[in-house]
Amino acid sequence: MSSKSKSLILVRRLLVWTLYFFSGFILYSYKGFLPSFLITFSRIIYPLSIFWLQIRLKKRTNFLHIDSKMTTSQLWFNLLPVIASLLTVIFSLINTFFYFLAKIISS
Repeated sequence: MSSKSKSLILVRRLLVWTLYFFSGFILYSYKGFLPSFLITFSRIIYPLSIFWLQIRLKKRTNFLHIDSKMTTSQLWFNLLPVIASLLTVIFSLINTFFYFLAKIISS
């Protein structure tokens, strides 16, 4: 892998993490623009999703490890963090989008 592609990957990851941290800042600092149960869910799961993603990135394992030998409980143990994290990412980004939309409309 060349130095140029490594730096490109680093810049992409930096942009994604910056956007995600900024959306978390908006999620915790301002009034939510989504229904309250989605905001509450996102506020609870947001720190867990960062922790879960860091573990997955550090270990360099698959995000969704599913094997035919898994029991139902093992499968759910692997699926629930992925589903919760994806929903949190979606809700926090939508909330950020609505925040910026409200700022644009009000000014």
